[in-house]
Amino acid sequence: MAAPAISAATRYTSRGTARWYWVVTISNYLSPSVGELNAGSDLTGEVMDSAGFGLESDQIETPDVSARFTKKIPGPINAEDSTLTMYQSVTGTDARQLMPQDTAGNIVIFPGGNTTGRKMHVWPVRVASVKYQYSSDGADADTMVFTYSPTNVPAENVTVP
Repeated sequence: MAAPAISAATRYTSRGTARWYWVVTISNYLSPSVGELNAGSDLTGEVMDSAGFGLESDQIETPDVSARFTKKIPGPINAEDSTLTMYQSVTGTDARQLMPQDTAGNIVIFPGGNTTGRKMHVWPVRVASVKYQYSSDGADADTMVFTYSPTNVPAENVTVP
């Protein structure tokens, strides 16, 4: 007898579907309310790219003399370096006003959109830095790279209220 197959995924790309919010205040980031999410700022239309926003576990080797094979156990959990690249405005009215360096808040990622019953990830963070990038040849728009330091364990796969 063969093992049963897992449920088929409804495949998609998050481009055009995902939403990115900056929410300053969430009383319980493990379960944000609709009101708290709606009080945030939707960054989606200004996000050019993202990186990180994932967790990794270090590996701890546990050798013993009974075998040549070295077993491992999961070790400390770390967050990847996480960034959002966003567009600069010539007037300065852009994300830098919402998220200056050292500002605390939450990046809320809705990979499948802000739709009740779907999943979201809540990253409590502090803005570590804002780096300005300029296109010297004019081939690209000028951007800002926001780097975030996680301040707590991210809440992953939280059901959107």
